[in-house]
Amino acid sequence: MGTLLRLIPPVPALAKALAVDEARAERGFRAEVAYYLEHQLEAFDTARLWDLRRRCAAVMADAAGVGREGALEALMSSLRFEAFGDAAPALTDLRGRGLKLVVVSNWDCSLPDVLDGIGLLGLVDAVVTSALVGAAKPDPLIFEAALAAAGCRAAEAVHVGDSVVNDVDAARRVGIRSLLLARDGGGDISSLEQMVSLLS
Repeated sequence: MGTLLRLIPPVPALAKALAVDEARAERGFRAEVAYYLEHQLEAFDTARLWDLRRRCAAVMADAAGVGREGALEALMSSLRFEAFGDAAPALTDLRGRGLKLVVVSNWDCSLPDVLDGIGLLGLVDAVVTSALVGAAKPDPLIFEAALAAAGCRAAEAVHVGDSVVNDVDAARRVGIRSLLLARDGGGDISSLEQMVSLLS
């Protein structure tokens, strides 16, 4: 999120699905996100993922002041993702140079499906999520799992992310060169396409 893909703003769709105004939908969505972030490591398989989604939907409904019936369907229909325009071209170019590409993310076990749905899964070699590792960035364990998936040492890897704490500082602590992606400027790069020239 923020590096390869973004969440299409869900509040308008959620407000419509819940038949509430956008302020209530926003309140519900914020509560859902907070609960999800606190519990995401629990969703390491499909059964536990759906259990978490049901609980998130209940939290959302309560915060929005609506009944829980139909809340899960409303939540899931409002969550839509899209790849950034530079993601597929950059991944294609980097992979064409023989590089191993591993996605490392604080996410549940559904991330491969999300990446597949936006056309990026086939452009990477592995997907490492916090839920499957049992540790979230900035924990070094998730970066060690990514290195194992890539089959390389820390000194041979480059990590790109949009968070100073969770990506740049965390990767550097395990010896991985890291680049801050700030699409609005102020980082090491402002586009994934710049990575291609940096690694040439």
